Amino acid sequence: LGDLKLVDKPSPITLAGNDFCNTKAQVKVASTETGIIFGNIVYDVSGVSGDKSCVVLNDIHIDIMDYIVPATCTDTEFRKMWAEFEWENKVSVQSNITDMNQYLEHILKSTNMCCLTPRQALEGDCGFLAANLYAKSVFGEDALANISIEQLSDSGALTGHIRIRAKSQGMALSLGDKITHSQKKEAGA
Repeated sequence: LGDLKLVDKPSPITLAGNDFCNTKAQVKVASTETGIIFGNIVYDVSGVSGDKSCVVLNDIHIDIMDYIVPATCTDTEFRKMWAEFEWENKVSVQSNITDMNQYLEHILKSTNMCCLTPRQALEGDCGFLAANLYAKSVFGEDALANISIEQLSDSGALTGHIRIRAKSQGMALSLGDKITHSQKKEAGA
């Protein structure tokens, strides 16, 4: 997935029996689509004919939050991107936080997103909250989110959804996973 390039191909290594060697390879990540780096070692055994042998290495997971920074845009730009972006991920709100503004702050902190909705529009106690969020990756990819929550009158619990939109599926899914994970972590705290 995504745009990964091997910067320098490691040179071939010849090992004697019971010998070992450490080698490094640099990978250039050019998209947040890339959330996992896969690798393997291909080798030949001297004096044995046949196909090459292969050892599959453990996956290396990349945290998308290392590549996302809060950003701002106008309402018009937000609506235009919202209409254009193909990928949407809808995450249900499942939190033990009962204050809507506190929940919004929790999501902003967890996702490195910026709230585009003016603070004065979020004030008051009307039982629901809707806010638009925006962030940009260091690769220039845009990520949009819309939080729409309400507070249940009988239990005080929050219910609703966070809709995430992005040009790439990887960005939308990764942010959704980050939100889901932050809700579980916060609920277990």
